Amino acid sequence: MAEDAQQPMLVHDVYFTLKDGTHENTKKLIDACYKYLKSHCDEVFFAAGPLVEELDRPVNIRDFHVALHVVFKNKLAHDSYQVDPRHLQFIAENKPTWEKVRVFDSYAKH
Repeated sequence: MAEDAQQPMLVHDVYFTLKDGTHENTKKLIDACYKYLKSHCDEVFFAAGPLVEELDRPVNIRDFHVALHVVFKNKLAHDSYQVDPRHLQFIAENKPTWEKVRVFDSYAKH
């Protein structure tokens, strides 16, 4: 237990650019994120949503339609999520709609 508490959380951020970024397709991908990717073991935080259209400052990156944010208890939880059947089904069902996917993984202190 004490060893577990010393491991940093792992933040898994994924940015999806769709081939057809309509409002309907964006909503479908967000709904799929909630259906397949929420509530995995040792998930600390989960959220998925669309680009904020009205924020258009020079520093804003705007080349995506859907952002996924999952914080895991530790790297082991993340690694388990990567091979979970629900995660693999999400990829299989939705990958044909993706133009580009970028993944940003980082550690965070508790």
